Amino acid sequence: MATFLHRIGRRAFERRWLVLLLWAVVLGVAGAAAAGSSGSGSSSITLPGIESQRALDLLGKKFPAANADGASARVVMRAPEGQKLTGSGPRAEVTALVEDLKASSPRIASVTDPFEAKTVSADRTTAYAQVTYQAKPVDLTDADHKHLDKVLEEARDKGLTVEASGNALAPAATQSSAEVIGFALAAVILVITFGSFAAAGMPLLTALVGVGVTMSALTALTAALDLNSSTSALATMLGIAVGIDYALFIVSRYRSERAAGHDAKEGAARANGTAGSAVVFAGLTVVIALVGLAEVNLPILTAMGMAAAGAVVVAVLVAITLVPALLAFAPERALGRATRRRTTRTSPTSGKPPLGERWAGLVLRRPWRVLIIATVGLIVVALPTTKLELSLPDDGSKPASSTERRAYDMLAESFGPGFNGPLTVVVNDTDPTTTKKAVGELTDTISGLKDVAAVAPAVYNPVGDTAMVSVIPKSAPSSEATKNLVNDIRDQAADTRASAGAEGLVTGTTALNIDVAAKFAKAIVPYVLLVVGLAFLVLILVFRSLLVPLKAAVGFLLSVLAAFGAMVAVFQWGWFKDLFGLETTGPVMSLVPILTVGIVFGLAMDYQVFLVTRIREAYVHGAGAREAITEGFRHSGKVVTAAALIMTFVFGGFIGGDDAMIKSLGFGLAAAVVFDAFVVRMTIVPAVLALLGDRAWSLPGWIDRRLPHVDIEGEKLAQAVPTPGQPVDREPDFTGTK
Repeated sequence: MATFLHRIGRRAFERRWLVLLLWAVVLGVAGAAAAGSSGSGSSSITLPGIESQRALDLLGKKFPAANADGASARVVMRAPEGQKLTGSGPRAEVTALVEDLKASSPRIASVTDPFEAKTVSADRTTAYAQVTYQAKPVDLTDADHKHLDKVLEEARDKGLTVEASGNALAPAATQSSAEVIGFALAAVILVITFGSFAAAGMPLLTALVGVGVTMSALTALTAALDLNSSTSALATMLGIAVGIDYALFIVSRYRSERAAGHDAKEGAARANGTAGSAVVFAGLTVVIALVGLAEVNLPILTAMGMAAAGAVVVAVLVAITLVPALLAFAPERALGRATRRRTTRTSPTSGKPPLGERWAGLVLRRPWRVLIIATVGLIVVALPTTKLELSLPDDGSKPASSTERRAYDMLAESFGPGFNGPLTVVVNDTDPTTTKKAVGELTDTISGLKDVAAVAPAVYNPVGDTAMVSVIPKSAPSSEATKNLVNDIRDQAADTRASAGAEGLVTGTTALNIDVAAKFAKAIVPYVLLVVGLAFLVLILVFRSLLVPLKAAVGFLLSVLAAFGAMVAVFQWGWFKDLFGLETTGPVMSLVPILTVGIVFGLAMDYQVFLVTRIREAYVHGAGAREAITEGFRHSGKVVTAAALIMTFVFGGFIGGDDAMIKSLGFGLAAAVVFDAFVVRMTIVPAVLALLGDRAWSLPGWIDRRLPHVDIEGEKLAQAVPTPGQPVDREPDFTGTK
C-alpha cells in the first residue's frame, strides 16, 4: 500500500493542475445535480418487522382513502385571554381560519372544522383543525409552506393564539453557525500547530472540497431516496472532522520528511505513502463501522450510515490526491518559517523537548499509577450508562421557541398530556363478524386500564374486516407509564385473539417510537461486540500483535461507555444543561448511542493508527520498547492532540443547533473524542505499552505466518527509497517482516 500511495502522491505532485481541475469538475458536476433537485428531506422513521410498522402497513391496505403518505398539519388555536372559542367573535375567526386554510393550497385534500369534528377542549378555550394534503411532505413547495404560514399569521393578527405541528410545515432552517464555529476553531488550531498559514489552509481547503462534493451529492439524492433531514447534518459533521484530520496527518508527515532531508516532491510522495496509508486504513475502519449499521435493519439508520460513510470515502480520496497537489503549489511555505530555518531535525537533547515527548516521559515514570487513575476515572464517568433510557424525538423535544413545541404544549394543557401521543389499535380478521366481536371485547378491556383517558368508537373499513380504535393515554408520550400501557394493550390484544380469533395490533407515532427504542436497546450490545471484534482482528493484521489490539478494544469500550455516561448525566438528568443550551431533559434519542459507537470506533482507530504506528515504526527500526514510546510521541503527540481538538470543536459546535438528535449526537461524539484521544490513546496506551515492554509487539509464529503484511508503517518504502545520508540495504526486505 505504501509504495502504491507513494506513486499516487508523486504523480499528484507532478500534475498538480490536472488534479486540481479534476476535483473542480467533480465539485461542479455534483453542485449542478444538487441545483436541479428539491433537496427536501423526510422526517419519518420506519422499522420493518416490528408490530407498529406492520399495523401501519395494514392500515395502508385496508384504508387506502386515508392517504397515509400525504402531508398533514395540526393547527391549534386558542381564544384571547378571558374569552372562549364559542363566543361570537372568536368563533367567527376560527371559521374564517378554516376557510383560509382550505384555500391556501390546491394540494390540500381536507380541513376539519373544530366545531363539527368536536375537537374543542372542555373549557372551550382551545381547539384544533386537522389539515391533510394530497401530496407527500417532500413534494410540498416553498409556496405551499409560505401560504400556510401566511394564513396562521393573519389569524394571529386577529387575536387568536395559533400554532401548528406536522410534517406539512416547512423544515426548520439548518443553522450554519455550528459549521462556521467549528471551522474557525479548527483554523486557529491548525495555524498554532503548523505555524504556517499555507499549511493550515490545506486541510481546511480539502475539507471544504470533500464536504462540498458530499453535500451536493446528498442534496441531489435526498428527494429521490426520501432521506431523513438529519442525514446531511451527520455527513457534514463527520466530513468536516475527518476531512481536516486526514489532510492534517499528511501535511504533518510532509514536514517531517522535509526535515529529514527529502526534497519537496519526494517528501510529498513519502508522506502520502506513510501517513496516506494510515489515512486509508483509518478511513476504511470508519466506513466498515458505518456501513455495518445496516445490520440493525432501520432504513433511516442505514441511510445515515451510508451517507456518513460516503463522506469519509470522499475525504480519504481528497486527502491522498489533492493534498500532494496542493503541497506542490506551496512546497516551502507549507513548512513555516521556523521549519525552513532548520536544516535538520532538532535532536532530543537540544533545546526543550516537544510537549508530546515530555508527556510520554511523565507517563513512563509512573505507568501503574497513571493507568489506574485514568481507568478508574473513565469507569466513574461511565456509571450513569446503567440508567440509559432511549426514545425518539417528538415535538415535545423541540425548542420552546418553535411553533411545533408551542402547539404541543397547548394541546397537553387543554386536552391532557397523552393527547400528543394517541395510540391506534388495529383489529383485523377475514370475517367481519369476528372483527366486530373482537373490537367489542378489546374496547371494553382497554377502557378499564388505569392509564387510559379516553377510547374513541371504532372506525371500520368499507368491507368491515378491519377496524381502528383510537386510545388517548393519560401520560405523556415519552413517559414510562405510556410504554407500560402499550405493553398492557398488546397483552390484552393477545388474550382477545385467543378468545375471539381476530388479530389486534398497536400502532401510532408513540407506539412506533417505543418499538424503535426497544429495537435499538437490543441492537446496541451485538453491534458493539461486532465492532470490537472487527477492531481486534484488523489491528492484529496491522500491528502484528495480540496485546496491542486487545488494549485498543478495551480502551474503545471505556471511551464509548464514558461518553454514554456523560450523555445520561446531561441529557437525562440535566447536569450542566444550561451550559449546553438544553431547555428540556428526557431520554436519549434512540439513534444516538449506536451512531456514536459506529463513528467513535472509526475515530478511535484513527488515533490508534496514527500514534501507535509511529511507536511501532521506531520499535521495528531498533529502538527499545520504552524508547519507541517516547519517539512515537515526539513525532505524533502534537498532531494527534491537534486532530483531537479539531474533532472536539467541530462536533461540539453542533451542540448549539436546534435539532435534538444532532445536538445530543454532537455532544456524545465530542465527549467520546476527548475521552478516547486524551485519556485512552494519550494516557492509557503509553502506560500499558510501557508495562508490557517487548511483549506488546509479540505475535505467535503460526498466526504471523498466516497473516498478510499490509505494511502500514511504510517499511518497504523506507527500504526502497532511503532517507538522504542513510545507506540502502543490500537486499531490501519487501516482505514487511523485518
